[in-house]
Amino acid sequence: MTSYRRDGLDAHPDRDFPDYRSTRLRHPKEPLVALRDPETELTEPVLGAGPIGPLDDDLTRQHAGEPIGERIVLTGHVRDGNGTPLAGQLVEIWQANAAGRYAQADDAHDAPLDPNFSGVGRCLTDSRGRYRFTTIKPGPYPWRNHDKAWRPAHIHFSLFGTAFASRLITQMYFPGDPLFPYDPVMKSVTDERARQRMVSSFDLDATESEWATGYRWDIVLRGPERTLFEEAGE
Repeated sequence: MTSYRRDGLDAHPDRDFPDYRSTRLRHPKEPLVALRDPETELTEPVLGAGPIGPLDDDLTRQHAGEPIGERIVLTGHVRDGNGTPLAGQLVEIWQANAAGRYAQADDAHDAPLDPNFSGVGRCLTDSRGRYRFTTIKPGPYPWRNHDKAWRPAHIHFSLFGTAFASRLITQMYFPGDPLFPYDPVMKSVTDERARQRMVSSFDLDATESEWATGYRWDIVLRGPERTLFEEAGE
């Protein structure tokens, strides 16, 4: 049976990080227990309610009208620890709209909803391990962690391998955000190199003339240059 492990743990923040208030309630209080992977956790994941559609990777064309905000093309490669591109990987994203509000009903941020933007997309990496999304640059939003607390603009990523147990979740940020020094989520990653691997870069090649700016963010699953993912239980 396949065994799954996590490496690069020294780059991960403490599960109880004082400035990130919700970790006080979320972090495990008892030692973790290793469980044998059941067969149901090692089967190939189902891709949502059906096959990936032609508009699943373009969040700007999923509704009757155009969403409001700065259009961006977001692309990159998914690689293993040896730098080998990984084809056929399911990549999912979810994000706030340009005003910094999620479409989910429990988002109480006093900002406008966009009827033409759901903020959810998915795609499979191609034969070169590349993913590509067209979307709207999300706005920052308040989150009540502390006085004047605002999250930097970010996009959530989920990656599935060939089994549910291999799912990885992380967040991607945009370069030069002035909120970085004030964000406990970013600051909880004390390894500066690991923190910078969470930030995308402007990509002129991905930019489309008179249409959208481009950003590149490569994802490395293992090894010393691995992307920082959320730990199970956080």
